Amino acid sequence: MEGPFLASCFFFPGKLAAGEGKTMPRHSAAIPPEITAEPEGGGGERERRGPQEPSSVTVEGRRGLIHCLTVVGQIEGHTELPAETKSTKYEHVIPQLVAMEESREVRGLLILLNTVGGDIEAGLALAELIAGMRTPTVSLVLGGGHSIGVPLAVAARRSFITPSATMTIHPVRMNGLVLGVPQTLSYFQQMQERIVSFVTRNSRVQAERYRAMMLETGELAMDFGTVLTGEQAVREGIIDELGGLANAIECLYGMIPEGDG
Repeated sequence: MEGPFLASCFFFPGKLAAGEGKTMPRHSAAIPPEITAEPEGGGGERERRGPQEPSSVTVEGRRGLIHCLTVVGQIEGHTELPAETKSTKYEHVIPQLVAMEESREVRGLLILLNTVGGDIEAGLALAELIAGMRTPTVSLVLGGGHSIGVPLAVAARRSFITPSATMTIHPVRMNGLVLGVPQTLSYFQQMQERIVSFVTRNSRVQAERYRAMMLETGELAMDFGTVLTGEQAVREGIIDELGGLANAIECLYGMIPEGDG
């Protein structure tokens, strides 16, 4: 059959109860349905904003469309957080990443992070997707990139952090019922090594040094771990550069080949 090929991406997090399956509308665009806002008087940059996802925006710059994705608050896992908790839902972000990777229009992805951390497996799922993208990616840590926010920050091809931002590195934690058996400690260690492995594969920090920062006892009053300022995160090799929004955008444009867009 000739003609353009239309593919649909369906993502089902957790369990799907009987009767919950729904038929989703089909769209011809490679990125989610959106509203396009033209600047007054015409010209300049064109902005596209998703009606149900205000945390992401696509802007047309000098080398084509750049998509900006924000990761804020707590990264939600399989359990829904209370309504008063600001969160990033991974089941919303995953289809967006797939759409951007397959889009013929989007030339680059800018990820802005200000997160306290959250669900480990949800955060690692997003980080692995970002790290595996062909689309140029740049991350910028604003305010904080704590806990599982560290793998998300280093997942991009190039990472930036503002001077006032901080990153907290600490051991794995678990909520709810915990059995005091050797298997639980083994599971904790395996989960922790998954984080260490990903961070060290996608940054310049050494595994031994990262583990030492995780288990530091002399810095936090009632916890293990280390808090790094922006400058310290760069010096430790976790983040690539110290900079702001203009630096991150300019770096992203530099990754887009001439003539694209």
